[in-house]
Amino acid sequence: MNSAVQHKECSALIHDVLKILSGKWSFLVLAELIRGKRRFNELRRNLGNVNTKGLTDTLRHLEENGMISRQVFPTVPVTVEYALTEKGKAFHSIFKEMAMWGEKWMDERE
Repeated sequence: MNSAVQHKECSALIHDVLKILSGKWSFLVLAELIRGKRRFNELRRNLGNVNTKGLTDTLRHLEENGMISRQVFPTVPVTVEYALTEKGKAFHSIFKEMAMWGEKWMDERE
């Protein structure tokens, strides 16, 4: 397989990943869930200025793409917990790499 074909396949895969993660809150939700299971209001509080609809849409999108799981508990009121799936947990190493890259290169903005 030549390098042009490999590059095209790699670009297509990256494009697919970015479709999952390109939402405004996706990275931050995943980063929060790396620290453990969270309920909706915990996520909203910890993320800061996210609105309810934006967070709901992000959680639904990440769940549909297999990055997080949603567990409903039959309490009054209903309790819902979100957690990373194995697929979502596998993204943790990418977060570490991004943080190291940011630590090295983001000071250049100044």
